[in-house]
Amino acid sequence: MSTLLELKNISCRYDHADVVHNFSLRVRKGEIACLLGPSGCGKSTILRAIAGLEPIVDGVITLNDVIISSPSLHMPPEKRGIGMVFQEYALFPHLDVERNISFGMRSKSASHAGKVADLLEIVGLQGFGKRYPHELSGGQQQRVALARALAAEPQIILLDEPFSNLDIELREKLSLEVKDILSEQNITAILVTHDQAEAFAVSDAIAVIHEGKLQQWDSAYNLYHDPVNRFVADFIGQGVFLKGELVSPDAVKTELGTLRGDRAYTGGVGSFVDVLIRPDDILPDEQSPLRVTVTQKAFRGSDILYTLKMKSGTPLLASFPSHYNHYVGEEIGINPDIQHLIAFDEQ
Repeated sequence: MSTLLELKNISCRYDHADVVHNFSLRVRKGEIACLLGPSGCGKSTILRAIAGLEPIVDGVITLNDVIISSPSLHMPPEKRGIGMVFQEYALFPHLDVERNISFGMRSKSASHAGKVADLLEIVGLQGFGKRYPHELSGGQQQRVALARALAAEPQIILLDEPFSNLDIELREKLSLEVKDILSEQNITAILVTHDQAEAFAVSDAIAVIHEGKLQQWDSAYNLYHDPVNRFVADFIGQGVFLKGELVSPDAVKTELGTLRGDRAYTGGVGSFVDVLIRPDDILPDEQSPLRVTVTQKAFRGSDILYTLKMKSGTPLLASFPSHYNHYVGEEIGINPDIQHLIAFDEQ
């Protein structure tokens, strides 16, 4: 797939301080990308810069090889061919669903009515055209907002925390439905969210952002199993760092025993590292001589997240199938099964 949107070394500034610094990214046609990071990291500012709602002080933004933003050029938002779906839906309360969707259309012909009907079918709201926003649920309103964005036939759609006002169950359901809609229509999209589960479920590629800088641009799988630095390792998923010593270029001695990786690690033999241990790296094994004590448990339906304490007092996290129902204070056996050993220089 060819590149549709490119950000080249862009910076955005508030009150003489950079909130986005030297940020670069390429989004391919038909791709669903995500800007993920903690609150205040700059992800919404980047989205606003793409939309034309925020100027950039360095770099350039191109859409389909056309410059839409630079320090000396700022194409107006309405000229960019970009659709927006907001957290607050931003529907017109005095217009019914059909007129909300058709608001941005130029044509008022019979084909216009047919297009609205097609969009209602695409977002699963056939028969809702004459209803008003206050007669719809939050999830239905967000579908209308998506249909309205699609109606203008934009080159790309930007989604700014679009599911955050919904309850967890509906958020998960709607996010997957929106992904299906965008994929089926071959629509390029960028999602902004702080919710990792949402990012993982919807996106083809994810940009992890910290303090206005890109940390890693990758698939959800690689972010989890092959983080490029400690911030990504700590931010994505759950886990703890164990102290370890390199006993060979690809093996680390830890409290869990000698763990072998699938690569050579930085530092020579005898150097100290911090090893990332994910909850799914620890398996229950009652025959194991490696004993730990359960200090906390969180039932999550299909699994239980345990906080464990090793003999030294070092904590671990472990995710076991929920039929392994241990009580707090119980001593249990565990066995490390680490397929992707991640180690960083000791801090």
